[in-house]
Amino acid sequence: MKKIAIVGAGSMAEAFISGILENELIDRKNVWVTNHSNQNRLRDLEERYGIRSTYNLQTLFENADIVILSMKPKDASSAIQNIRPFLTKDMLIVSVLAGVSMETIETLAGKPLAIARSMPNTSAAVGKSATAIAVNHRVSENQLEMTKKLFETVGLVTFVEETQLDAVTGLSGSGPAYIYYLIETMEKSAVEIGLEKQIAKELIVQTLIGAAEMVKNSSKSPKQLRREVTSPGGTTEAGIRVLEEHGVQEAFISCIKAAAEQSKRMGDALCSQLQVGKT
Repeated sequence: MKKIAIVGAGSMAEAFISGILENELIDRKNVWVTNHSNQNRLRDLEERYGIRSTYNLQTLFENADIVILSMKPKDASSAIQNIRPFLTKDMLIVSVLAGVSMETIETLAGKPLAIARSMPNTSAAVGKSATAIAVNHRVSENQLEMTKKLFETVGLVTFVEETQLDAVTGLSGSGPAYIYYLIETMEKSAVEIGLEKQIAKELIVQTLIGAAEMVKNSSKSPKQLRREVTSPGGTTEAGIRVLEEHGVQEAFISCIKAAAEQSKRMGDALCSQLQVGKT
């Protein structure tokens, strides 16, 4: 990687900057960022990470081999049309624009491009994202490897077909919120059974971390692991019985399906809106 140009300076852009520098993927002087008009935000990123920022697009894109699109999806049309004179077929365009298809990006740019479209989640902020990536046929083997290395700086990476990204959004894109919801519920129950909130939080968080590590490192399925904890007539069995009576597993399945379906609806509407609005 020679130079990375980031368009958009929000939390995902900062997660990338932090991950890139922490993993020494590229020298900080070769990481450039811009946004629409928030100079204070750019100044803050410069001071915090020692990177460079500019509103001069010629300077931003000169010698860049990776361009990260991380503006708000609703601003994609104006932003891509603004930068399209500087985008070339030799660049790898990395999109973190939720719901914006690779075809729409090419249409807005008015030229064929090598594109990697991603769906990270908010855990990128702590280097623990679960990111799925789809690429088009113009992405070379070298660019594919660069994409993998780039996203590994913020967590785990897997490659999928673009048609699967809505399912990924419903599962891992929105996934952190489901876990926060579970933690919130467990905290409420802890208070009701007489535990102090801070003690309960520590126990809950460590329990989730431990369970995740068990699933990650064990050859056993989650179902097997659950059954091993569930002794006949024991406390776990009593709790699981209540969850089953309330249809919790079915509710989670419906939850993820609903999120995936909403992702597709929103993506279709956004892509249609962006393409209609192009000049």
